[in-house]
Amino acid sequence: MQKKSFRKSRLTSVQLIVLYYLGAVIMATSLLSLPFAHRDGVQWSFIDALFTAVSAISVTGLSVISTAETFNEIGYFILAFVLQFGGIGVMTLGTFIWLITGKKIGLRERQLIMTDQNRSTLQGLVNLMREILVLILVIELIGALVLGVYFLNYFPTWQEAFMHGFFASVSATTNAGFDITGQSLIPFANDYFVQFINIILLILGAIGFPVLIELKEYITSKKGKYQFSLFTKLTTLTFFLLVVVGTFLIIVLEYKFFFAGKKWHEALFYALFQSVSTRSGGLATMDMNLFTEPTQLVMSAMMFIGASPSSVGGGIRTTTFAIVILAILSFAKGNQTIKIFKRELLAEDIHKAFVVISVAIMLCGVSVITLMITESATLVAIVFEVTSAFGTSGLSMGITSELSTIGKVIIIMLMFIGRVGILSFLFLIRGNIVKEKYHYPKEQVIIG
Repeated sequence: MQKKSFRKSRLTSVQLIVLYYLGAVIMATSLLSLPFAHRDGVQWSFIDALFTAVSAISVTGLSVISTAETFNEIGYFILAFVLQFGGIGVMTLGTFIWLITGKKIGLRERQLIMTDQNRSTLQGLVNLMREILVLILVIELIGALVLGVYFLNYFPTWQEAFMHGFFASVSATTNAGFDITGQSLIPFANDYFVQFINIILLILGAIGFPVLIELKEYITSKKGKYQFSLFTKLTTLTFFLLVVVGTFLIIVLEYKFFFAGKKWHEALFYALFQSVSTRSGGLATMDMNLFTEPTQLVMSAMMFIGASPSSVGGGIRTTTFAIVILAILSFAKGNQTIKIFKRELLAEDIHKAFVVISVAIMLCGVSVITLMITESATLVAIVFEVTSAFGTSGLSMGITSELSTIGKVIIIMLMFIGRVGILSFLFLIRGNIVKEKYHYPKEQVIIG
């Protein structure tokens, strides 16, 4: 017993978090494979079960099976639970269980929470977990009620309407991208109310838990006496700029093609919804193959960036992208530091941002090349699939179900890494920080 405890204590917080997520994948695979959760006659392989479980835990939404044709009502609830587990995070639900059971949350547990939520301090972590859980559950409850009541117009029974409302709310808030319609949100392509509610839920899930908590504190505090953090300012500005730019680019690139002959509001909602969904949502109001290749590549870039840190989404994250762009602009202007919102960014954060984006490009690049060898799809479709998996978006051009076993394994790895984050992935192989005992003379190297 002491030996096991000793081995566990030697694991870093990052390694433990990854182990917990692997455990969650095993749990999800087992739950989703239960026979009574499937429709009659459904058969699937272990790799398909594993793929679905990883997609659910990473709240990606890529699927090699049809959710509507595979699972029954019990299966829908099980899948929704797994999406909740993956979206909110292992440590958030773990903290909730610890609080209920009366377990003392010590230093080790707080370190795990800090790692899982990308926090830099141990202060107030338990309250943070409690606030995140309450916020997300309240958002999902309101979304389920609104959509459930509205879906009475679409479905013959109130049970079916509220089942669709419940699942749609959980899927959108966790940015999971799963659906039980069998066609994502294509049946609601002309229903702007359903789209608007889903857009709100997608944004609330992807913009970042710290942003939601600060917004709540701002609303409940005396107006004019609350100061938002630099993180909230930077990530919120970047998030909505990406949504606006994505919407604009889709409209410009498609106005002579997919949007030709469509009314302005149709084009606007098609572009806006798909732009929001690339943040990490994975839901769609149309077939992605109907867009032209330039639009598909723009959406791939948007999915590669992904959602905000400490959110339900993946990718390199919005702050990473923002810091890299600011660093390039600052260097071009000849500045040695990066200043924004009357604050100066830390050199360590700038270094991390370039490491994250560099490793992500290499990871996705190698994945694309490998899939080009193993799969028969086009280059654009493969790039779209890879960035969707890494960004845990879930949008697809329809090649997911046709992937080979090797292709499925690669996408599984990308979804998992996209969920735990590039930094956590690197920290798995990173050794302890060693204080340098000596230095060699510095010498300049020609760059560029």
